[in-house]
Amino acid sequence: MDVTVAPAARLFGSIRVPGDKSISHRAAILGGLASGVTTVRNFLRAQDCLRTVECLRDLGVTIEANGDRLVIQGAAGHLREPDRALDAGNSGTTMRLLAGVAAAQPIAVVLDGDDSLRRRPMDRVAEPLRRMGAHVGVREGRYPPLRIMGARLRGITYELPIPSAQVKSAVLLAGLFAESETVVVEPVTPRDQTERLLVEFGVGLRREGRRIMLAPGLPSGREVTVPGDLSSAAFFLAAAAARLGSKVTVEEVGVNPTRAGVLEVLEQMGAAVEQDPPRGEPGEPTSTVTVQGGRLRGVTIRGAIVPRVIDELPVLCVIAATAEGRTVVRDAAELRTKESDRIAVIAAGLRALGVAVKERPDGIEIRGGRLRGGTVDAAGDHRIAMAFVVAGLLADAPVTVRGAEAVSVSFPGFFEALDGLGGKATPAGPSGDG
Repeated sequence: MDVTVAPAARLFGSIRVPGDKSISHRAAILGGLASGVTTVRNFLRAQDCLRTVECLRDLGVTIEANGDRLVIQGAAGHLREPDRALDAGNSGTTMRLLAGVAAAQPIAVVLDGDDSLRRRPMDRVAEPLRRMGAHVGVREGRYPPLRIMGARLRGITYELPIPSAQVKSAVLLAGLFAESETVVVEPVTPRDQTERLLVEFGVGLRREGRRIMLAPGLPSGREVTVPGDLSSAAFFLAAAAARLGSKVTVEEVGVNPTRAGVLEVLEQMGAAVEQDPPRGEPGEPTSTVTVQGGRLRGVTIRGAIVPRVIDELPVLCVIAATAEGRTVVRDAAELRTKESDRIAVIAAGLRALGVAVKERPDGIEIRGGRLRGGTVDAAGDHRIAMAFVVAGLLADAPVTVRGAEAVSVSFPGFFEALDGLGGKATPAGPSGDG
């Protein structure tokens, strides 16, 4: 599906966004492993998270779904061998986290996905799981499908070579069933949703600086309410930031400080950001966040903040095209291994809209000014599709986004929310028709 997005004079209003994608995955997996019953509320019913649910069912977990509520009968750590390959679809989170789960089970599991996922590197998760004692095969030494033969695992101390919440999570999930303590040492502190949830599920976990120490143990079923996804909210907050006269409020959204870097960057660029006092700590904190538009200026995004803003970089690059001066993104080579090569796809799309861009191996440089109308390709990537919709709101003339159906991967109600804030996107025919 292609959509054509009309420029918006302003965006105004209050919305709620769907449940957090990362937490939805993790809550379902821990509920599936736990003893007892887990109820997950505000579960994100998007393609990626539903893949995790189906894979857990194939592993013998009983899950009842009623809208955005899941009731999970925990398997108490004993999963069955599936009679087919587990299909992760386009979800790297599903594949990497379930690799950690399967590594600790005395079963054979094949984890596969779509063509896009088959091009994403999985050696980074295979290597620590092998060190723990699992047998993990990958195609061409690096790519899916993953073929895993579980084993009795030993606890290890693993230093993450690059920040990766998914790899860290896979090791910790495997460590639940290891024979001794598992330690993960992080180069910086990336997102910590897994650690917070493990503690909520009664697992013995502690942190000392950059070291996370996990004692083996079975999670206990519980009730979990998933906060709104800040990564989904970021598209509307960023669009409001870049348009004078706009004011957008997002209610009950997650503001975990290890992933709320987008709010800091918006403030650095010149937007007015207001946030109510967080609620819900020491679990996942939530708040109501309001952003008002301003005259944005270019910034440099690099170093320790990058892992806290990695999923929001596509839309930040789009609004940087409307800012005064130059925006520089560095230390973000991880963007090249997402659902698309996001650096290359962002650069190509911005050039198509008249923006001066320099692509770097680990980032991008954008000369701000204006966005003109045109046609861009989302490359099958949900965050790219939504970022280019934002470009259409801010451009001088309409922007057509090819492959806009990708938004359903993480935000099924995206276009309805856009309409409620005063944005307008209309179907432009099937992809490829122009």
